Amino acid sequence: MKVLLPFILLGLSISSSAQPNITGAWKAGTDENLMVMIVADKFYSVAVYNQKDKSYIGTYGGTFRIEKDEFIYVNEFNTLNNEDIGVEVRSAFQLKGNALKLATYDFKRLDDGKPGQLAGAWLITGRVTGNGMQTMTPGARKTMKILSGTRFQWIAYNSETKEFFGTGGGTYTTENGKYTETIEVFSRDNNRVGAKLEFDFSFVDGNWRHSGKSSTGQPIDEIWTQRQKLGI
Repeated sequence: MKVLLPFILLGLSISSSAQPNITGAWKAGTDENLMVMIVADKFYSVAVYNQKDKSYIGTYGGTFRIEKDEFIYVNEFNTLNNEDIGVEVRSAFQLKGNALKLATYDFKRLDDGKPGQLAGAWLITGRVTGNGMQTMTPGARKTMKILSGTRFQWIAYNSETKEFFGTGGGTYTTENGKYTETIEVFSRDNNRVGAKLEFDFSFVDGNWRHSGKSSTGQPIDEIWTQRQKLGI
């Protein structure tokens, strides 16, 4: 099976100098080798997996910016090639309507970041334990959740040591104070794929608080803060 690798080093011509808006979710590849990319704020993530046998292949992502005809990114995590973590890479791209080409990959838009109640990149900053709410200060070790209008991915990693601790993703909805995830990929246990997880959610001082049960049935109550707000 051909594995979809990060879009590096391959340049493509672009006919327009207009600043494109690539916020939202995108997909490329096939059911056996699917690539789903989420772009929010100045961050992006890509999950690669096999929808047919529910297997996880890899993930990568980090920060990006767009300058003229270039998508410039620095990966904070990359399970397919951790040698590029922390290295700035430039790739030309082409955007036409709902079609995005990066290197050799042709992406189709899944959403444009709307509805955007939770769209963005978030870092976990608090968790309820037996001792009450314990604050957490993200550093090199992060747990990030990035959401478009309909898609989510969480990633736990250390950008300094290049360690990777796990990821999961899929689709989500928000209705009547309920945040519901449907898992499409899970690096730790593909038996979780297809599960629906429902959480109560609210906003507290601009932070996202959600509580419910994890994929293993354990109770969770967490606070997430937007990365842009934290300046990380």
